[in-house]
Amino acid sequence: MDRATELLFYVNGCKVTENNVDPETMLLPYLRKKLRLTGTKYGCGGGGCGACTVMISRYDPITKKIRHYPANACLTPVCSLYGVAVTTIEGIGSTKTRIHAVQERMAKCHGTQCGFCTPGMVMSIYTLLRNHPEPTLDQLTDALGGNLCRCTGYRPIIDVCKTFCKTSGCCQSKENGVCCLNQGINESPEFEEGDEISLKLVSEEEFLPLDPTQELIFPPELMIMAEKQPQKTRVFVGDRMMWISPVTLKELLEAKVKYPQAPILMGNTSVGPDVKFKGVFHPVIISPDRIEELSVVNYACNGLTLGAGLSLAQVKDALADASLKLPEEKTQTYHALLKHLRTLAGSQIRNMASLGGHIVSRHLDSDLNPLLAVGNCTLNLLSKEGERQIPLNEQFLRKCPSADLKPEEILISVTIPYSRKWEFVSAFRQAQRQQNALAVVNSGMRVFFGEGDGIIRELSISYGGVGPTTICAKNSCQKLVGRPWNEEMLDAACRLVLHEVSLPGSAPGGKVEFKRTLIISFLFKFYLEVSQILKRMDPVHYPSLADKYESAVEDLPSRRHWSTFKYQNGETKKLSQDPIGRPIMHLSGIKHATGEAIYCDDMPAVHGELFLAFVTSTRAHAKIVSIELSEALSLPGVVDIMTEEHLHGVNSYCFITQTEKILDSAEVFCVGQIVCAVIADSEIHAKRAAKRVKIVYQDLEPVILTIEEAIQHNSFYEQERKLECGNVDEAFKVVDQILEGETHMGGQEHFYMETQSMLAVPRAEDQEMDIYVSAQGPTFIQDIVASVLKLPANKVMCHVKRVGGSFGGKTLKTGIMAAITAFAANKHGRAVRCILERGEDMLITGGRHPYLGKYKVGFMNDGRILALDMQYYSNGGSTLDESVLVLETGLLKMENAYQFPNLRCRARVCRTNLPSNTALRGFGFPQTGLITESCITKVAAMCGLSPEKVRMINMYKEIAQTPCKQEFSAKNLIQCWKECMAMSSYSLRKAAVEKFNSENYWKKKGLAMVPLKYPIGLDSRAAAQAAALVHIYLDGSVLVTHGGIEMGQGVHTKMIQVASRELKMPLSSVHLRGTSTETVPNTNFSGASLVADLNGLAIKDACQTLLKRLEPIISKNPQGTWKEWAHAAFDESISLSATGYFRGYESNMNWETGEGHPFEYFVFGAACSEVEIDCLTGAHKNIRTDIVMDIGYSINPALDRGQIEGAFIQGMGLYTIEELNYSPQGVLYTRGPDQYKIPAICDVPAELHISLLPPTQNSNTLYSSKGLGEPGVFLGCSVFFAIHDAVNAARQERGLFGPLKLNSPLTPEKIRMACEDKFTKMIPRDKPGSYVPWNVRI
Repeated sequence: MDRATELLFYVNGCKVTENNVDPETMLLPYLRKKLRLTGTKYGCGGGGCGACTVMISRYDPITKKIRHYPANACLTPVCSLYGVAVTTIEGIGSTKTRIHAVQERMAKCHGTQCGFCTPGMVMSIYTLLRNHPEPTLDQLTDALGGNLCRCTGYRPIIDVCKTFCKTSGCCQSKENGVCCLNQGINESPEFEEGDEISLKLVSEEEFLPLDPTQELIFPPELMIMAEKQPQKTRVFVGDRMMWISPVTLKELLEAKVKYPQAPILMGNTSVGPDVKFKGVFHPVIISPDRIEELSVVNYACNGLTLGAGLSLAQVKDALADASLKLPEEKTQTYHALLKHLRTLAGSQIRNMASLGGHIVSRHLDSDLNPLLAVGNCTLNLLSKEGERQIPLNEQFLRKCPSADLKPEEILISVTIPYSRKWEFVSAFRQAQRQQNALAVVNSGMRVFFGEGDGIIRELSISYGGVGPTTICAKNSCQKLVGRPWNEEMLDAACRLVLHEVSLPGSAPGGKVEFKRTLIISFLFKFYLEVSQILKRMDPVHYPSLADKYESAVEDLPSRRHWSTFKYQNGETKKLSQDPIGRPIMHLSGIKHATGEAIYCDDMPAVHGELFLAFVTSTRAHAKIVSIELSEALSLPGVVDIMTEEHLHGVNSYCFITQTEKILDSAEVFCVGQIVCAVIADSEIHAKRAAKRVKIVYQDLEPVILTIEEAIQHNSFYEQERKLECGNVDEAFKVVDQILEGETHMGGQEHFYMETQSMLAVPRAEDQEMDIYVSAQGPTFIQDIVASVLKLPANKVMCHVKRVGGSFGGKTLKTGIMAAITAFAANKHGRAVRCILERGEDMLITGGRHPYLGKYKVGFMNDGRILALDMQYYSNGGSTLDESVLVLETGLLKMENAYQFPNLRCRARVCRTNLPSNTALRGFGFPQTGLITESCITKVAAMCGLSPEKVRMINMYKEIAQTPCKQEFSAKNLIQCWKECMAMSSYSLRKAAVEKFNSENYWKKKGLAMVPLKYPIGLDSRAAAQAAALVHIYLDGSVLVTHGGIEMGQGVHTKMIQVASRELKMPLSSVHLRGTSTETVPNTNFSGASLVADLNGLAIKDACQTLLKRLEPIISKNPQGTWKEWAHAAFDESISLSATGYFRGYESNMNWETGEGHPFEYFVFGAACSEVEIDCLTGAHKNIRTDIVMDIGYSINPALDRGQIEGAFIQGMGLYTIEELNYSPQGVLYTRGPDQYKIPAICDVPAELHISLLPPTQNSNTLYSSKGLGEPGVFLGCSVFFAIHDAVNAARQERGLFGPLKLNSPLTPEKIRMACEDKFTKMIPRDKPGSYVPWNVRI
């Protein structure tokens, strides 16, 4: 073998050569650490989030074409890049040169908030535009299917996409042949003359044009290399691994003979995650490069032959071509494969993963293998011995030695036979999310009738997700051959298949009854699909489907996206230069889009920097018998391992009243508790050593995981919290009906895109320490680090430039990790960096509290609720954290928008053996509010009224009192409700939904509307104080600093708007650098929707102080410039620097009496959502949402809209698809985007309309604005109740009129199992206690 060992490729037009590349190195760390291109982000490490998307360009010397495709840099081995051109976010444009049209539009359309996901989004759009300069909106949203965003709710990103489409500015949904823009729907209602109204937040006329001539060219050197240079096998040898890249088939076969156990790697989408997450190690990897025979697309007489090296995206294109070229009867299998290829993973993975790799991996949930198996595909193999064909059948899928590849064989290609006349193939899948989610169950089904007599000649059914690999129902199919295609056959088929494809109750992945139901629901769908086609082909002999059944075979609607936004800021004579109330772009928007925005881990390495990795507990409750460190310490690069002993005397911190340990080497109370920390010279060495720390445990009892177990063991924190008004017991005596019930609500992961990140840098003098951290509370970080280092706070400075998303998750746990990191840095006198991997982050940091709410409600037959007795339990986890604060806040807000005259609420925090739960956007209210709304829905059902009617009857009227006796006006609450009713055309659509439901048996629509009263305020005045510092420099420019953290909500942008208005100077003259305890001390945590409010008032105070000082100077020269005024002030020795301070809002709450004034003001709103569900699979689609909000005077309508939409989508995720799974031993299964599904671009409502009430009253908040970060989360439950409405419709049609109990999240599993029918009755059920379930409900 003639070997080349130099790696040569291009990055952003610059040549890169490597002579000693380590085969274990992925492109992402190479770009970030070696080339210092930090715009490409680490989000998950497994190709599931898209934050690391780059464009890869390859030249094919045979076709003379360049293929551009998106790829996940976290899964792309550097060794696989020989001869390719890589383009990163830095390569398409920057503020230093020129920005690209995609970057500009992303920023100007307000498509960024925290900005961490933005480079990946931009690169996905950019790559598509390189291939399709005028794409359709479907192509664009499909290109973004593999990119996640936690902040924006995706709507503005869809708006960016629309600007590149041929038809922009319109919903592209011409109903009845009429464009929405001509229907008057998109037009604003008549507003009074003089009111300022704006429906557009961005002016498209200003956009840079997309100019393909300005793109980076493909390097000519790489073209010449590909065409002229003799290709040689490349071998790269690292410390532990050898990488072989053969370039001819002969060399590939030789390598396979020499290393028969080496995997053949093409895209690394299967081997890569196994290596990273399962600890699999391969000493040799064979990665064929540009071998022609592996990329064939060949039409033969018997079928289509596809090379095993083709990417899934190329397979998709080939099948689409074949479907166009060939007659329909030949392409049944191809159409079925295409259906799955559209939703399989994201665009990046589809472009990386190979067909051969997908087949040979034989993953249990493979989407293609069930179809390829029923399609009678043939695998074409090759070895030194010669060619061989084997069928892709059950024996192959089960890895039977006689039917599998031999170690020295390779898969060359796959032949997919053409289908025949009277042969039908269908594909089915159901996942937690519609796109980019592994299937819960998938299936391929094929039937052949031979001729038009409807007698089954061949039948083949395969399932994925229901066993260790793809399962074929071979025996069932054999028994059905010869039977006619009718209802009796279907009934027999269901029973046979259920018997053959059996799942034990303890099957991995859980959802056992759901999976059993899907197995036969898919079979029924296949029966209907085929029956419908038979009827079309021969209307005489085959009966038509019942009209009500026809929709069962249709996919849920995926209508084009259409959104509107209405706001008016009321001030008629606004000065043209006044920035308040204007849709100013996010201050960092352009930098987000160019990758120039610096996050914590983007900071350059400090000389001699070390890396810290945590060792966490693997037991939920155990005594630590011993910790063996010697093996880990002996590994290369390891400097130290810190345990509890190192922190002697400083190993605790106190938050409010509870003292908690920082490291515990004696006893663990949850899986994921930090036991010790490894410090090494690199991230790889630290993480490798952390895995070698041996801990011996002695399990302790009890292990308490669930709320029910905590109640049973009386395991609680602190005293019960109680709130009472009226006389509940007396009221129960006079009501018409009494109802008791309970609602359970699961937790939620923050899933901020930037994981926990910190860098501690010790200074050479005076024991000073600088902490750069992604956190919400720099002062808390400063305090805990100072305490651990036994230093005064004035020697510890905490700096936060920006945070890549937080949502409450970067508070106390961040402080603990920062303290350990700082201690290590101080001990060794070297900078120490600590960046959590996604899985570690999800394991260690906890999330939203799961809740159990039990209620007893007394009401009159007309729907009036007179008495409500409520008991809440929240799952706090193993330490107290902020659980009591969350509990109290949820309790104070629990009544939502309703006046309950007699109310008793009690609440307790459960102590369990889970990682401690903490603050998450909404802080308790999304849980208590949902339980209240569930109760209202049950009352409505008992009264025979619509839930909306009962909501209206019980809503606060005009001047009202909360249960804690705080007075407020509910006028705007009622206004929001009425406007939402009108805007959503509720009554008309309710009738339309009922009509649809009467005409469709297997699809149902639901419509629901919920009101919102979200009180804003903190528990004390001290918690709401804020400070700022404003400097005016002699050139007239201004520097502003304040105590708030920029987490994506745009607080810095708003603060610059405030300074600009107060000092009457252009925005461009004001600068803001970041937040630091060095400039503004003693700051509070940023959160509770108050960051802009409080800090804005402090900046306003500082600016007014300066103006007052400068009044004499300005009055002498009123037409002067700021530069002149600053010089004049300096000459007269007048200070040009001022601190600003806001004392906080008056706030008090007495829990003894249950009375107080805890809130400053209330945000009101209402949301109406319409969904459609598939009763056979549990899938749902949000068709339309209308939101009306009262937000006072909007400081920045673009940012405020972003907060409303982002919160709504996050709330929608909370209540529908986001599901945390724990094992019965307390181990978190859902540790990344592969297992935990947040909403993706496919989950955005097809229509989203938002309207802001005109501001009506002045208040003592910042310019009478209101905080908006959290309130919108709760509105996501309008989707929950719309699904509830649809499920109810299905149940009633099936004669099920009993009370419907649905818990949150309302996943496909819960939807399907609630739509009880003949299939749910048919499945076997396991007796509780007869098996150990895979997961427990927390």
